[in-house]
Amino acid sequence: MTRHFPARPVVGVGAVVLDGERVLLARRAHEPLQGQWSLPGGAVELGETLEQALIREVREETGLTIAVGPVVEIFERIQPANDGRIEFHYVIIDYLCQPIGSIELIPGSDADAVCWADAGDLGAYRLTEKATEVIGKALAMAWRGEGTARQTPGRGRA
Repeated sequence: MTRHFPARPVVGVGAVVLDGERVLLARRAHEPLQGQWSLPGGAVELGETLEQALIREVREETGLTIAVGPVVEIFERIQPANDGRIEFHYVIIDYLCQPIGSIELIPGSDADAVCWADAGDLGAYRLTEKATEVIGKALAMAWRGEGTARQTPGRGRA
């Protein structure tokens, strides 16, 4: 199924990866949001679970391995074209995540750049209002102890 002018909504996943007070951000290499900083993530492929898709997308975009925690938010991003047709329609499930092992970042093909951003400096990245809102919810969850990600057995944060 095409993501550009789709016949139906595309299911996507996003990761709010926290390392203390830092949030993982990726600058998009492709539309939608090309050139903008955002949360890493992407479309779920046929046969993948949501968690598998999220782990794959974060690894492809940033080089990180993550543990996936609870859902932060589910929302839709609908972007109409100038002619009124729907150019992009995503149903996105954002999860609170933690890095496992190395936190060294390596941008992949879907990201022009990746970085760890201090939570207090997010304004400098000109995130969408929705991304900023989701990050705020995820930070609040983590502060309340609700964001402990499931750990892969035998692995932990190095």
